[in-house]
Amino acid sequence: MNRVEISSVTKYYGNNLVLDEVSLAVREHEVVCLIGASGSGKSTLLRCVNKLVPFDHGDISIDGVSIFSEQFNNNELHKRVGIVFQAYNLFPHINVLNNITLAPRKVHGVSRQESEERAYRLLDLFGMQGYEKSYPEQLSGGQQQRVAIVRALATQPDVLMLDEVTAALDPELIGGVLRIIRDLKTQGMTMIIVTHEMGFARDVADRVCFLEGGRILEEAPPNKLFSAPENPRTRQFLQRIIEAGRL
Repeated sequence: MNRVEISSVTKYYGNNLVLDEVSLAVREHEVVCLIGASGSGKSTLLRCVNKLVPFDHGDISIDGVSIFSEQFNNNELHKRVGIVFQAYNLFPHINVLNNITLAPRKVHGVSRQESEERAYRLLDLFGMQGYEKSYPEQLSGGQQQRVAIVRALATQPDVLMLDEVTAALDPELIGGVLRIIRDLKTQGMTMIIVTHEMGFARDVADRVCFLEGGRILEEAPPNKLFSAPENPRTRQFLQRIIEAGRL
């Protein structure tokens, strides 16, 4: 069964075509990585899935139900599909525990006790026990990113989307966050990941999609796409990545 079905999604910003008839199916427990140059439409596509950005044509469904169905108000959609951004987006004025439990309690009606128990379990799982009362400014970038992932998981989503979650991190912190994502794959989490970490995409993805100009130019398992890409633009992109020592 396809957890996420993206069908001919088209998005304009003014006269600028950002997504051009994009179609993609993501199956349950599958990890799909989106790669490509900046401005190719990867992050916009994630935001369309979560209705954070409206699109002009096409449809997106979760488990066979359109995100525009009456079944999916925004709160229900955001519970089913979590998203983590590169900028963390933690609330600076509340501590870690409240950052994590706010949406489950206020939006989804989970009791304080249950939401806090879930938060403590997740923080322990991600090596953040003891930081419950800390504020975001007291945490390192890697710690803030882990809290952001925990916050997304606290609503127990069916699908997790990750948008360049290592882009704002120092190189020494990237490995820890990537290990967390690998663990989530092992646990069977369905994920759509936008990343510039080509080695990570090769290791963790079931499929990799290369985007250019708002279109998916090539889609294949990582061993095929990275070793024998068919599209000339994909080959050119990967050659530049290799020359930069990033693959």
